[in-house]
Amino acid sequence: MASHICIGYLLCRIADTVEDSSSIAPDEQAHLLRLYDRALDPDDDTTVDEFVHAVQPHLPPEGEQSDDWMVVANTARVFRTFEALPEDVREAVTPPVRELVSGMAMFVERYSQTGGLRIQSREELEEYCYYAAGTVGNLITNLVTRGNIDSERRSRLYDTAEEFGLLLQLVNIAKDVHDDYTSENNVYLPADWLDDAGVPQEEVVAPEHNDRTASVVQRTADHAKSFLDDAQTYLETVPLREGNTLAAWAIPFLLAVGTLRELVANPEHAVTGEGVKISRQEVFAVVTEMNGSGSESLAEMREIISRQPFHRATTNAD
Repeated sequence: MASHICIGYLLCRIADTVEDSSSIAPDEQAHLLRLYDRALDPDDDTTVDEFVHAVQPHLPPEGEQSDDWMVVANTARVFRTFEALPEDVREAVTPPVRELVSGMAMFVERYSQTGGLRIQSREELEEYCYYAAGTVGNLITNLVTRGNIDSERRSRLYDTAEEFGLLLQLVNIAKDVHDDYTSENNVYLPADWLDDAGVPQEEVVAPEHNDRTASVVQRTADHAKSFLDDAQTYLETVPLREGNTLAAWAIPFLLAVGTLRELVANPEHAVTGEGVKISRQEVFAVVTEMNGSGSESLAEMREIISRQPFHRATTNAD
């Protein structure tokens, strides 16, 4: 199961890297994403080699490639590995990956004239988050619900899978405002919300607007919190079999809770570039605790982490 999820993740990462690139013109990004989607389509004659040939000129030099670009450079290898998987696994993975890719292409095309994404409303923000992360929640759910699983449990998983993905994506959007704009020319904070705060979208990280933009970061974090309950329900319901572990999904969830805590305390850090993150000590404490815990501990850990860094809470308890 873990290897199946990993391959699905790599297929998504290839598209995400192309979509995030600031060095590829929007029209070319959209073309590459559409080509990649066709290569994924089992009913289309487009081959992965056609995508590899088209993306080759955009690859950084071999010694300068990030981990993400190394995955893109090895697209053919990823495809070969995927095509060797059992048919039921491929049928579980392909539709959500293709939906992610086509959604990314649609957003790139929508904002091709601005050179980067400019989300306009809460509805559009959720639409983007669905394509970027909700689809991944569905991919995971397709894999973990193969085989025998009762209908009530299956329904509960699909009812909350997208919310799990949206939570993680909204947290990333809230904490990465500065880097998203300065590195990728993307503004995910909705123009409607920025307008309410008196901030022009093209001046989202301008120092004179720091406090007002920070209020929109706070608003985004508050919106992310609305998905916490469903995300927790998903984790408490997901089947643990074939190597699928609770820790693999609960750790990102709990770290998102900690990041939301820090965002609420210092939303301006997401705007100035100072960064919003939790400490290595807390990450280590969460990983250690979760690797030895079951779903019954999620609610308590979530409550603790929402109030204070987890390693401090456990130290105080000792």
